[in-house]
Amino acid sequence: MMMVDKSGDPTATRNPAKLDLCQPFLNDLPISGASVTVISSSGAQVALCASDAVAARLDELQFELGEGPQWVATKTGTVVLLPDVSSASHEQWPIFAASMGQLNVGAIFSIPIRMGAVTVGAATLYRDTPGELDEDHQSTALAIASAIASTAVQRAMTFATDDDISESVAVPALRREVHQATGMIMVHLDSTATVAYSRLQGYAFVQGRTVLSVARDVVARTLVFDDLPL
Repeated sequence: MMMVDKSGDPTATRNPAKLDLCQPFLNDLPISGASVTVISSSGAQVALCASDAVAARLDELQFELGEGPQWVATKTGTVVLLPDVSSASHEQWPIFAASMGQLNVGAIFSIPIRMGAVTVGAATLYRDTPGELDEDHQSTALAIASAIASTAVQRAMTFATDDDISESVAVPALRREVHQATGMIMVHLDSTATVAYSRLQGYAFVQGRTVLSVARDVVARTLVFDDLPL
């Protein structure tokens, strides 16, 4: 049962400015970890929290690859359930499925975060063993997602412009560097944003690195893409 105060808001017992947006999911659902990400209509992402390194990596992989259940949940506004990742169909996200093979993940559930009729992001929940998220738990997850939606959007707007916010497992990469690096690569290659980001992704994949770490090299000007072979 979800813990609520008299207002009926599962987050109201804590200061919204300090609220760990992942914790309500952990408190009330049979899961091992969670992450919360706001995704704009243009596809820009701000990762707001991750409960642990596995949750952070699941979110990061989906950001880097541009595919995965959280993208589907955000696009469709519906819950995406993978109660057993080893036997689930991964036709919609084959590269993500292959990439998460080294993680201790038995089940993934992506919950849309909605403000009215608009989906503004997703919470990605995981279990380290296979298991269902039954209808009652899905309703709880959706209620939590709805309750944190306004705070999530406000915090995403702050994070996107506040250079003083530090990165940690609980507050993952804000990814400004990825967007900045994409813009720099566009200039280097005289290309579109799509081509530039594809080159960034491809280089990271070939080098066995994260997109964020490569982006930081581009921003620091220790890696220049017009010096690299096509």
